Formats: sequence, structure tokens, C-alpha cells
Amino acid sequence: MSRFYEASQKSQKESRETKAPAPETARASVDTGQSVILGVAQSCRLVNFEIPAESRLVALTEQSGGGAEKFRVLAARLEKLREAQKSLKFVQITSAVSGEGKTLVSANLALTLALKNSKVLLVEGDLRRPHLPGVLGLSQVPGIADWWSGARPDINSLLYQLQEMPLWLLLAGGAHRNPAKILASPRFAKVFAQFSRQFDWIIVDSPELLDVSSWSKLTDGTLLVVREGVTPMKALRNALVSVESAKLIGVVCNDTTEAELASGSTPDRAQGEL
Repeated sequence: MSRFYEASQKSQKESRETKAPAPETARASVDTGQSVILGVAQSCRLVNFEIPAESRLVALTEQSGGGAEKFRVLAARLEKLREAQKSLKFVQITSAVSGEGKTLVSANLALTLALKNSKVLLVEGDLRRPHLPGVLGLSQVPGIADWWSGARPDINSLLYQLQEMPLWLLLAGGAHRNPAKILASPRFAKVFAQFSRQFDWIIVDSPELLDVSSWSKLTDGTLLVVREGVTPMKALRNALVSVESAKLIGVVCNDTTEAELASGSTPDRAQGEL
């Protein structure tokens, strides 16, 4: 029985949990298999692996801890927002500068939504500097680069399912020198229109805001990640100005002390927090 199956079973009995599975480091294995997305058989690869200890994927490794609970609250608030905004499905996670933890937030949020039995697609949207494989313990695997070049014309064959969970990955497949050309293409928009019909949620680990505008045109909403002691105030102000106001659905404060939250000095107080 895989660790992902065990985690998904424990998530359904949170109130009776006494301990979380311990994080371990191991090589990921990828096997060819069949997966079902919304009742439609798709040829994809099943990923079965142990999470690297340094990844801090608390949604799986520390399910009874405070960090996992905060991601459950974030997921619940997104679901509540969708009750009022029916079109909210395609969410990008971004930040003002690098090092604020947007990849960590993206992965934990996607895992949390999947553990609630939603069908989730987690997309590696930073096509210049992909980081998601390392967080998930994966080596370089084919992705968007291979689809764009024509080496793998069926993009569905590039979806990787985390075994035993309703969570699929679409990775970059390598760094791109000109991601804006891909993201602005009608071909790419058509693919994501298809994914919107197949999944309950699409979570994009997008680049920092200086390089994020192309994703903004595709997504329904934006979550901005800020990190205490890392995000310069000027960069945060510029980020809030640059995000399309209609699509900014909240600010996620990473590594924020309880004292600062109590004081109300964090920037999400002005924007509304998730």
C-alpha cells in the first residue's frame, strides 16, 4: 500500500488522527498505467514515491500539525469563494520576488484539495526556472517543453498521477527561454480549456509577478504569497498594483509570526486574507 493511499485514508478521518506519517527520502518511480479523469480513460503515468524530508509538504507528512490545518483552512476558503464566484477553478500562486515559498504553497494546497477528494491538476507554471520536481522528489521528466516541440504531441500523456490520489501533475519538462510565446498561443489556451472541463481545480505554481502576466490571462484568480523577512515592502506594493484587481483573490502570509498576525500589521489585512 502506498504512502499516498495511507495519507488519503487518514485525511478522511482527521478527527481521529493521532499521528502523521513521518517524512522520508527516496527515489521516485514512474510507471506507465491507466488513469481515469472524470470518467474518461486517459493514458498517463502513475507516480509512486516517498516525499523528500526537506520538502515540507505538511499536507501529507504532518497532517495533525498546525501547518496542515492552515492549508485546510485555505482550501475551505477557496471553496467558499467559489460558491459566490462559480467560475473560480483555475488559480495561480505567485509572489513579488523569489524565495517567498510559492512552490511550497502550491504543492501543499493542491495536495490538500486532492485529500478532500477533488480532482486536481498541479501545473509547473514557472517555465524559466522549474522547481516543482525537486519539491516532489522527482527527477526531470517530460512535460510542456516536449509537447510544445512536438516530441510528445498528446499532452494527456504528459499528465502524471500521484498514485492512489486524485492529483495529477503537468511539469515543465525543462527550462524555456521564451515561455510567453507558449502561454500566449491559442494552442495552449485550447489545452487549458480542455483541462478546465476535466478537473475540479487547476493550481499553477507560476513565476514571480515580473514574469506572470501571460498566466494571468488564462487563470480565474491569483493568490499572492508574501514571506515575513523576505518580501520588500516596495516589491509588495508593486505586486499589488500589477495584479489585475478583479483576479486577486487573496494574500497568503508565509512564515508569519503569531505576534504579527495579532497586531494586524501584515499586508493581508488590507487585502483580505485566505
